[in-house]
Amino acid sequence: MDTKMIGRLGVDLAQGSFLGDTRIRLLEAIAEHGAISRAARSIPLSYKAAWDAVDAMNNLAEQPLVVRAVGGRNGGGAQLTPYGRRLVALYRAMENETQLALDRLSRSLADADADPQTLQRMLRGMRVTPSARNQFAGPVTSLRAGEVTYEVGLRIDETNEIVAQVSSECVEQMRLELGRELHAWVNSSAVILMTDDTLRVSARNQLWGEVARVHVGPVSVEVVLALPSGRSLSALITRESLQELDLRDGMRACAVFKAGSVMLCAFD
Repeated sequence: MDTKMIGRLGVDLAQGSFLGDTRIRLLEAIAEHGAISRAARSIPLSYKAAWDAVDAMNNLAEQPLVVRAVGGRNGGGAQLTPYGRRLVALYRAMENETQLALDRLSRSLADADADPQTLQRMLRGMRVTPSARNQFAGPVTSLRAGEVTYEVGLRIDETNEIVAQVSSECVEQMRLELGRELHAWVNSSAVILMTDDTLRVSARNQLWGEVARVHVGPVSVEVVLALPSGRSLSALITRESLQELDLRDGMRACAVFKAGSVMLCAFD
């Protein structure tokens, strides 16, 4: 019996996983329906999962792929940017070329002493999917040495930089230097929100934005801030904190987190 290998293309940046079949289908659905809610139902994905995917892609891309559409129904209006449309077209072209290559490989394996399952097992452990909700990528812009640790500045967009605190051994092992591209992960639970710009806090990272979404769960509340550049940042807070801050869509707020809460990763 003939065996056909079907490719599922995944596009990874130097900083980690970026695009896959589900995310591309989501982008195509957004272009078709003009709303996250309707696009999510067509995949299908939950509304929250769809927005999480959009946030992740916007954070990792050089330019936002999806922007909110003015006047969208039920606050869910969205559209692809020209950059997003070009990226979808590029992915589909790469997917076609990948399938052609797999077809050629499959024909070669049919005449050779090789096992496709062996290749599958080799590739299975190569993909890393972090659990951290906030994922950013950018170049190292500063390295400040302390007695035991280093402060590493990472540019995530045109206006914002985040700072991580790592050990001297980590700097050496990761070969950190100015300009090196890194991936930064921050757990939502490590992010504190504040709305009073007169408060002075010691946390090294303070990113101001507007409340884009508030998702109230049975235990905690997820608040997503939209940064001016089109990136976003998620925080997990308590219901009590939500009430105290009186957070609402469009409200200005600041995401605060310590440098020690930022995990850096290099993929080469």
